[in-house]
Amino acid sequence: MKRIFVLSSLVAGYFLNAQSIGNSPYGAYGIGDVKFDNTVDISSMGGISTAYIWDFNNNFNFRNPAANTNLELTTLKVEGTNENNYYKSDFNNVNTTKHSTYLSNIAIAFPISRKIKFGMGFQPYSSKTYNILTTSDLNQTDNILEAHRFHGEGTLNTVQAAFSYQINPEFAVGLRSNFYFGKLYDIEEVTFTGAELISGYSNSYKIESFNFTLGTTYQKKLANDRRFTAGATYTFGNTGSMKNVYTNSTYYYLLGENKAYETIIEEKTTYDKKFLPQEASLGLGYGHDTKWFLGAQLDYKKGENFNFLGQTLNYQDSYRYSVGGWYLPNYNNFRSYFSRVIYRYGAYYEKGNLQINGSSINKMALTAGVTLPFEKSQINRMNSIDIGLELGKRGTLDNNLIRQNFINLRVGINFADKWFGKKLYN
Repeated sequence: MKRIFVLSSLVAGYFLNAQSIGNSPYGAYGIGDVKFDNTVDISSMGGISTAYIWDFNNNFNFRNPAANTNLELTTLKVEGTNENNYYKSDFNNVNTTKHSTYLSNIAIAFPISRKIKFGMGFQPYSSKTYNILTTSDLNQTDNILEAHRFHGEGTLNTVQAAFSYQINPEFAVGLRSNFYFGKLYDIEEVTFTGAELISGYSNSYKIESFNFTLGTTYQKKLANDRRFTAGATYTFGNTGSMKNVYTNSTYYYLLGENKAYETIIEEKTTYDKKFLPQEASLGLGYGHDTKWFLGAQLDYKKGENFNFLGQTLNYQDSYRYSVGGWYLPNYNNFRSYFSRVIYRYGAYYEKGNLQINGSSINKMALTAGVTLPFEKSQINRMNSIDIGLELGKRGTLDNNLIRQNFINLRVGINFADKWFGKKLYN
């Protein structure tokens, strides 16, 4: 187990430096395309996590740090995502595709005591990768064209540390700290036929910031091994800042992206703390111990203002409605492997925080997945492979906007073992 942890960490470190995260064209706005904060098993259930307390002992819930009553083993997760996006727009009959694969999560968690659990992990938080060129005729007689190039790149990552405390068999609380770091870059360039210089309007962001997620859960055991769960989380307390350097300049290119004879017309540095929104979630769940679970959840993000290419971009309040759950036929049936496979299902609808040309950029999807235990894995020490599939769409064709259809595949490995048990004999 310890050798696997070291090897996984080295592999993860390589990909964290090398990976390129693809995203939606709507990621051109603000801090980019925000990735929903979850793991393969949770994303396979539509994203339900606030009232999701795993029945077994090998999983840590970062989304709601209070929901870790049953964690008894040290667990290591390494997960990757393959995104397949298909874009369509009625503007110039655009049809294009984009694919990317990246490391989406690495986490380790373990129990400190019977009541206190701890976890630490890494996830990409947002990203942007776009390069768009548009042209228009200013004077058809003289063949004078105006060209606009929009380019953006960068990734914002987060490191998380979470504690869970079990007050009594029914109530638990948890706290997660989130450290965000990374660099983002946007530029709009304008030029004309015959012009010697290019006009550039760029934003460069350097981000180092903290916020915190407070969570709580209530779990009530009912007759016939049934149980009811409820949970809530709230993310608050932005500290640190985002440094934004806005530059308006003229220049031309030599080879590649090397600028020559750049003249600064305007340069302005600002600091912002509002780019990380306040968030809250409520969840309810009902299930049969070690058999099945069904949950529903509401997530809310408060709208914020954001400086983008020298202008203020307004985000509206965002809501996400999720349902999902899991089913396990019979974990004691060692004659049939598929009876020990955990099947996951879910769906969600998200009212997005972006509104462009009077149209809200909403998102919806169906999700499914499986947890495949290793052949010799036992239920009290389960090692597994998690596979999840997400099929959905985002955006609209109205007002010459872009509709994004996507198929996302997520794969993760979960290693679980007892690392810190006390020795009975010397």
